[in-house]
Amino acid sequence: MTLKPSTFVEWLHVSMTGAQRAERKHIIHFSDRHHYEACIRQWNEMRQSLAGRNKIQPLKIINAISCSLSNTDKLSSIPFIKSIESDTKMRVHAVRAANGAQPSDGSIRSGAANIPWGIKRIHAPQAWNKSKGERIRIGVIDTGADYTHPDLRHCLSYGVNLLNRLLMPNDDNGHGTHIAGTIAASSRQHGITGVAPRAMIHPVKAFDHQGSAYVSDIISGIDWCVQNEMQIINMSFGMRTYSKALETAIRNAYHAGVIVVASSGNEGKQATIDYPARLRQVIAVGATTKRGRIAPFSNVSKSIDIYAPGEKIYSTWLRGKYNELSGTSMATSHVTGVVALILSRKAGLSPLHVKSIIKKNAKILPKPGVSIKEVHALRAVGGVAKTASTGR
Repeated sequence: MTLKPSTFVEWLHVSMTGAQRAERKHIIHFSDRHHYEACIRQWNEMRQSLAGRNKIQPLKIINAISCSLSNTDKLSSIPFIKSIESDTKMRVHAVRAANGAQPSDGSIRSGAANIPWGIKRIHAPQAWNKSKGERIRIGVIDTGADYTHPDLRHCLSYGVNLLNRLLMPNDDNGHGTHIAGTIAASSRQHGITGVAPRAMIHPVKAFDHQGSAYVSDIISGIDWCVQNEMQIINMSFGMRTYSKALETAIRNAYHAGVIVVASSGNEGKQATIDYPARLRQVIAVGATTKRGRIAPFSNVSKSIDIYAPGEKIYSTWLRGKYNELSGTSMATSHVTGVVALILSRKAGLSPLHVKSIIKKNAKILPKPGVSIKEVHALRAVGGVAKTASTGR
């Protein structure tokens, strides 16, 4: 059966009519770029004449669209529709520290010590004479970032607000600002210093003020990062269910040479981790404590590539303040910073090669029956010179 794009758009409009605005979103995959682009063009031509306010979200990186559907019966029978899946939600991976620390009044707790314990533990300061993350572009898909924070002003570059593209990707939650601080904060006086203080962060606001986002928004964020030539994508979030659409987007980013770092989850589960960290194209990160043990909240699995400090991590917060959070999110930002140090030392390394450098140069933590590798910034940066680049 041959179906014209105009007929598809009419069917799509009918299938969207009556759908609950936010609860019944789906991702529609096209079989190829040709049919995807033809239908997008047709939708743009016809949408003015279609009744109602139905909207679609193009997901070019995977030849798909996201929209609210009341039913999928008619669309699933179309020859050039590869698949239709639910557009599910996921959340950021952070929990308040056990002591319930609230945002401080804006000054660091100890005036002399402006390097948080996690950054010290992974030996980042000792690597700074070789690399500080210069010229490295990092897409942080999260809740946005506080552009006014004194410790982040130097490192925050242009980004995108996927929830409202007319607005700046300003943080209304705090999580994204906290992540940005651990990666690249820099302060000459009373603030904190991150792992890669000269890297550039490009905030990609995909999560709302509650720390929730749809898979389609994550895919749009990945697409933006690839199109804007980010070298690293930080993903401090996850979900338990598998999404073919998300895997396809991450695989495409991987083949474009982008290193994706993702958190494993905070359920304290054994032998399982969340998506997207479970995907093989990702550097999966678990969390450790100040005592060098696996954090009790961290998921544990052979699928985890590397561990990093994630307990009671002190970092930047909204309105120029600081806060202490725990989670595999915080561990992930440490690893992203180390990747920036590596790439600044030697640009063009493939994602597989970067993962190998981090794992081979890790610190082995004592745990009976399990090999736990904690990221070691100094060794990783030193390890770059010992290996030949595989390129992209």
